[in-house]
Amino acid sequence: MNHWLLKSEPTTFSIDDLAARPKHTTAWDGVRNYQARNMLRDSMKKGDTAFFYHSSCAVPGIAGIVSVVRSGYPDATAFDPAHDHFDAESKADDPRWYVVDVKLQRKFSRIITLDELRKYAATALEDLIVLKRGNRLSVTPVTKTNWDFILTLE
Repeated sequence: MNHWLLKSEPTTFSIDDLAARPKHTTAWDGVRNYQARNMLRDSMKKGDTAFFYHSSCAVPGIAGIVSVVRSGYPDATAFDPAHDHFDAESKADDPRWYVVDVKLQRKFSRIITLDELRKYAATALEDLIVLKRGNRLSVTPVTKTNWDFILTLE
């Protein structure tokens, strides 16, 4: 089992939006970065877990945990001209973009804020990619050591 961090802007899709979905499950769609796409397509597997991270908001941080309930498959929103995530270059027989299905495991009682995580950037969380300068990926791996430490902050 691997661990991940998935970023979403809460004005677009929040952990509360996920909690309101049937069976608390959704496709993690709309990823339009090749490096993140490769992780969705090739590395994320059913049974993996991920932190649900709210980004680009007043208080960015980790809002809860999701589990991967379906490994990577083509992102259907890329084929739909009426959808915001449409990509004319992506074809059903040669998909460019992928999704995984995630299910809410639990929402944290509080956001573990980015500022709080930064306090440990030079020590316990030195490998946490979201803390690296210039990182903008919406999908990043999280080491078991970082995962376990972050859970102690809850």
